Amino acid sequence: SHSRCYLPGSDELNRQLGLTVLPGRASELKVATQTGWVRGLSLPVLDGHVSAFLGVPFAEPPVGRMRFLRPEPVKPWQHVLDATSYQHACYQMVDDSYPGFQGTEMWNPNRGISEDCLYLISGCPPHAPGMSPSWSGSTEGASTVVLRPWTSTMAVGAFGPSGESRGAGEHGAAGPALGPAVDPEQHPAFWGQSEGSHHLWGERRGRLGGHAPAFHPEPHPLPAGHSAERAPQRHTITPAGRLLGKQLGCHFNNDSELVSCLRSKTPQELIAKEWSVLPYKSIFRFPFVPVIDGDFFPDTPEAMLGSGNFKETQLLLGVVKDEGSYFLIYGLPGFSKDNESLINQADFLEGVRMGVPHANDIATEAVVLQYTDWQDQDNGEKNREALDDIVGDHNVICPVVQFANDYTKRNNKVYAYLFDHRASNLPWPPWMGVPHGYEIEFVFGLPLNDSLNYTPQEKELSRRMMRYWVNFARTGNPTDPADKNGAWPTYTASRPQYVQLNTQPLATHHSLRAQICAFWNHFLPKLLNATGEPWGCGGRGAGMGRA
Repeated sequence: SHSRCYLPGSDELNRQLGLTVLPGRASELKVATQTGWVRGLSLPVLDGHVSAFLGVPFAEPPVGRMRFLRPEPVKPWQHVLDATSYQHACYQMVDDSYPGFQGTEMWNPNRGISEDCLYLISGCPPHAPGMSPSWSGSTEGASTVVLRPWTSTMAVGAFGPSGESRGAGEHGAAGPALGPAVDPEQHPAFWGQSEGSHHLWGERRGRLGGHAPAFHPEPHPLPAGHSAERAPQRHTITPAGRLLGKQLGCHFNNDSELVSCLRSKTPQELIAKEWSVLPYKSIFRFPFVPVIDGDFFPDTPEAMLGSGNFKETQLLLGVVKDEGSYFLIYGLPGFSKDNESLINQADFLEGVRMGVPHANDIATEAVVLQYTDWQDQDNGEKNREALDDIVGDHNVICPVVQFANDYTKRNNKVYAYLFDHRASNLPWPPWMGVPHGYEIEFVFGLPLNDSLNYTPQEKELSRRMMRYWVNFARTGNPTDPADKNGAWPTYTASRPQYVQLNTQPLATHHSLRAQICAFWNHFLPKLLNATGEPWGCGGRGAGMGRA
């Protein structure tokens, strides 16, 4: 039988993942690490057992004066640390747009939240490659892998630069990097994985956790693969930080006074106001984004890619078919999950302005020209699909294509995919297609849980995808030797090959949305620059700010 790996979570998460703990008593497990003793559980799962550690600190709590500062490695402890129960999730905005609706509730934290949240969760047999999903086990038919998830935190807490001499202000990026950086060295008996076999995986905002370490060029014990420097430090508060302070009633004459005031506010107060600092009505824009702090991020990703000043490693990256649809229901006129969302011309034009809010009038007209079917411009379905494409192309697909092209120019290996299978039990309406993030359930094996009513074809797709991801974590190459359809090809700028992931046999294609990405990545920046509106890093959905 295969060795089993357990992804801990709540009972509901375990149920969804198909990782049912069999009846029987969980045995206590205690191991020694270089930072102290840890108590976990040996749990029966399916046809095997796993060692589960449900909350091991990897950094000192970012509370009090440590709020907004880069996290420090956890100090050794003298007692036996109890990791038999879950710790808090990080503070974050809870999506209450559709209370009780599975499509939104599945992304919300399923336990208490706190700023003291920098803990790893692990479940695995020994000597397995590691994979740390940064978000926002093996099950039937999969190979052994270590899984160490952590939750995202409130944006203002993760990326609010402190303005102080030691404040990098990047614990949203440094936290995911710090966890795997310290634990293979400090906890070899605990993790039991081979050196250099750890893989970072990021999705949505967590994609930062997966890709950010690739932009830190100094040698460090970071992952061998990712699935998504020193310079004078800069510690100036961003304009969004100053605006947040004013909205929270802070009176300040300098950055230190502002930071002191923001530290006096509760997390609830910060979260309640953090989205109000956006300067315009928009979607897929974030108020607090990673900053160029001269420490974790020495420069913009574009500049570092151009100069070659980044970590060389392998990347597995990809997109889903309908990257924009999930975001349309959060503010664009005419959109709802509860109807067909047929969009008239007026709502389409307003949607373009909100979807590309930094564009001037001529750039907005260019987007309208590019995406309108001028023989059928009043077709509500076509206008809906066009806005889906605009938001997805602009914020996800074309930035991924550009990043892959730049990253491979220095002979780094990239493997790319397009996931275009809509799950048969997806709670979102059919018009939303394959929404952003919905390959995750297949990577983690949800279809293997019979109670969730996936089809046999979807179960097989999930098995295949788990093998691809585990193979990549182990070898840096996702190719499944058992796949009769051939190898997963590498992606290069001159030969941009990618695979299509669905219930059909693995198929290779090339030049993902090449024509439209030429518009977003080349033509539109030139148009904006020529008309006096520079296309800066803020043009990207996730953005990159300067401290």
